[in-house]
Order: sequence, then structure tokens, then C-alpha cells
Amino acid sequence: QVQLVESGGGLVQPGGSLRLSCAASGSIFSIAVMGWYRQAPGKQRELVAVVTAGGSTMSADSVKGRFTASRDNTKNTMYLQMNSLEPEDTAVYYCNAKLRERGNPYYRDDYWGQGTQVTVSS
Repeated sequence: QVQLVESGGGLVQPGGSLRLSCAASGSIFSIAVMGWYRQAPGKQRELVAVVTAGGSTMSADSVKGRFTASRDNTKNTMYLQMNSLEPEDTAVYYCNAKLRERGNPYYRDDYWGQGTQVTVSS
């Protein structure tokens, strides 16, 4: 059983910062890619940023220059440093992983965390 657990969300004023964490645990052999997604009320879930096992990152245009994704492979943990937050960043942030479980030769990309709420408001 694999679990992804996000933490670090909360209420912050515009221009403020938050750091989200996503810890993966369980019977994990290897994690290829970890990603952050978000879903605002009434909107579809959208990609925020992804990090490969080698540390390469890609982020959405809407967060470039403000958000930075990173990973600690020794802890199976991914982070999202969010700076210069705007009200438009308000959403539930989800962690996703493409990983291979022990004893399984295939990678799956449908592992999700439960989400953490980020609210940007004065």
C-alpha cells in the first residue's frame, strides 16, 4: 500500500509564502516523477509543477518565477516553495506520483494524495 500525504497548506496574505510537502510511503521501489496539481472551486484540476528523479523540473506558466518544486529522493518527499502568492493561487493542492511498487515491474501514475488547502486572502 502506497500513501502520499501533503502538508503545509493554510491561509496566507497576498504576497506571502508557503511551503508544501508531499511524503510518499509504503512499498515503493522507485519514484520516476512527482508532481503538484491544484484545483480551484468550479475549475478543473491543473498541473502546477513536476520534478523527475534526476531533479529536472517543469512548471506552469502561471507560477513560473514564483513557485519552485524540489525533491529529496532519500526521503521520498517533494516540496513546493510558493512565493509572491496571489488570490488566484487559492486552491486545493494535490500531490501525484508515477512510481513502481516493490514486486511490480510496471510504473503507475495514478497515485494521489488527499490534498491540502491553500487560501490566499487579505
